[in-house]
Amino acid sequence: MMNHEINRAFKNRILTGGPVLMPGAANALAARITEDLGFEAVYLSGAGLTNTFFAMPDMGFVGLSDIAQHTATIRDATELPIVVDADNGFGNALNVCHTIRTLERAGASAVQLEDQTTPKRCGHFSDQQVVPLEEARSRIRAAVDARQNENTLIIARTDARATAGLTEALERASAFIEDGADITFVEAPLSIEEMFKIPVALNGTPQLVNLVVGGKTPILALDALGEMGFSLVLYANVALQAAIHGMQIALGQLKKTGKMDEDGPLASFLERQRVVRKDHFDKLEQRYAF
Repeated sequence: MMNHEINRAFKNRILTGGPVLMPGAANALAARITEDLGFEAVYLSGAGLTNTFFAMPDMGFVGLSDIAQHTATIRDATELPIVVDADNGFGNALNVCHTIRTLERAGASAVQLEDQTTPKRCGHFSDQQVVPLEEARSRIRAAVDARQNENTLIIARTDARATAGLTEALERASAFIEDGADITFVEAPLSIEEMFKIPVALNGTPQLVNLVVGGKTPILALDALGEMGFSLVLYANVALQAAIHGMQIALGQLKKTGKMDEDGPLASFLERQRVVRKDHFDKLEQRYAF
């Protein structure tokens, strides 16, 4: 399926269906597993990419070229819609234009932009800072103008809940909707009561909620979040946290015992080849043999 077809179908799904449960992926392998398990979309997490690619915390260390490279590899590996975390757009409104066009060419179905200062921080850390509202709005207007395909979605995130409270965050999200954002994302509500208020205040525009295991926002069931009015339910780093845990167990056992076989806590050799579609490449090799 071509990228514009994927984007059109994703946009229609968000507008007409129930909530989309969306895991994060830090690389193409995680995206392949996400598709293999039947999820409808995948999220390229800036935090996950920073943790995985650099072994560093989510404090603004990745750049546009890093994110574009991983977007392209995920697009080659899967036909899922890709929601790309573009942090704060990597500069002013002109930089945001370049960011949107770069990520759209790489295969993004939606691009998320936030209103933090540089360097940005994980929304579930402390001490975030947001730019003035007019600067944040200029980023969203630039993103909307820059996209080449109307089905490439612009997700406007605000971190103002942490800096000024929920009312300010909702006012910012409402302004971003006026500027053309397709989806808004109020990061890190602190209670179920706050979560209820977001879709009510921003009724008519799809909402994304980010559930961070161990983070600030209460974890609720998918159906409950759909009834609240959320269209996208994001678990940005469940796969990464599970991979860390799995590596610690497997490598800890290897260190303790000095050996590992297929009875150990790991995928089989055959399963590893299946996930990366070795049979597909075997067929291609046979097709082009001479």
